[in-house]
Amino acid sequence: MGRLLRWATVVGRGGEVPVAAVILDGRGRSIGWGANRRERDGDPLGHGELVALRQAAALRGDWRFNDCTLLVTLEPCIMCAAALVQARMGGVVFGAADGKRGGLGGVLDLSKSPAAHHHMAHQGGILAEECAALLRDWFRQRR
Repeated sequence: MGRLLRWATVVGRGGEVPVAAVILDGRGRSIGWGANRRERDGDPLGHGELVALRQAAALRGDWRFNDCTLLVTLEPCIMCAAALVQARMGGVVFGAADGKRGGLGGVLDLSKSPAAHHHMAHQGGILAEECAALLRDWFRQRR
């Protein structure tokens, strides 16, 4: 998570909301990295989690991630949480919770929804204060 925080800081300096993600395979190898790219690419789907998913899917040649874990600095939003369910992500570990948009417990918990065809484990709060402080400081500088 520390490495993701450092990368998110760099991303924030470039004008993006400072969120970074990595997907680890079942052996702990990094197979997909992502950071927010909405501003850079003019893409509403340019969330770090989705960027990492696309990269990992291209590398693996598969869209199923049952044996993988996503690490991300901020709780995935509802859109990203739904994509993680669709991708059959094995687990998610995140830093700061998102009480306004979070899709893994902040607002909804799509990982446990009866409507979801896949259920995944998740754990939040890893370096939570550091992750939240990065986001607070970034937004404070822009308001």
